[in-house]
Amino acid sequence: MSEQEKRKNERHKAAMEKQKAKVDAGIAAANIERGVAVLLTGNGKGKSSSAFGMVMRALGYGQKVGVVQFIKGAQLSGEELYLKSHCPQVYLYQMGTGFTWNTQDRSGDIRAAEKTWAEAEKLLADDSVDLVVLDELTYMIAYKYLDETRVLQAIAGRPREQSVVITGRGGGSALQELVDTVSEVKDIKHAYKAGVKARKGVDY
Repeated sequence: MSEQEKRKNERHKAAMEKQKAKVDAGIAAANIERGVAVLLTGNGKGKSSSAFGMVMRALGYGQKVGVVQFIKGAQLSGEELYLKSHCPQVYLYQMGTGFTWNTQDRSGDIRAAEKTWAEAEKLLADDSVDLVVLDELTYMIAYKYLDETRVLQAIAGRPREQSVVITGRGGGSALQELVDTVSEVKDIKHAYKAGVKARKGVDY
């Protein structure tokens, strides 16, 4: 090994040691044990996909999971098919009205949203449930189909060990303030805008 390579390796080792010390310090500082609330928002693709990744992760540890989907349910999705056929232990409830721009029925959508939220509240009050996914909930707040205060109180008052994942664009500043983690998925480029049809197994 040349002297130049040795020096490069030594610099790399020193940099990694410094990085490891920083990571270790961060891990040591995070000593609070409780469930977390996560908001996956933004105008990009992948918010629900990420949430269902966490569903699979929780199931891997034998945890109890509940999923409530707002907006979705009129069209079959791969995650719905998989959960129903392979994960009967997962509680799945869907609003089933489809997208609000298709229904064009505000009163009907509000009734459906309130009925669906009642199912979500049951999960958020159940200390045997480890993970609750509230898919596309943000739209219900943005369109004022649900009372924001009621929603926030249920999320804040859930059992200490329970985690909740909320998906959808927006959601408002109060929701962002309440949750522990906010991740924004940014739309940089999307096949749909180039005329490519939504793909089974990728988009739904």
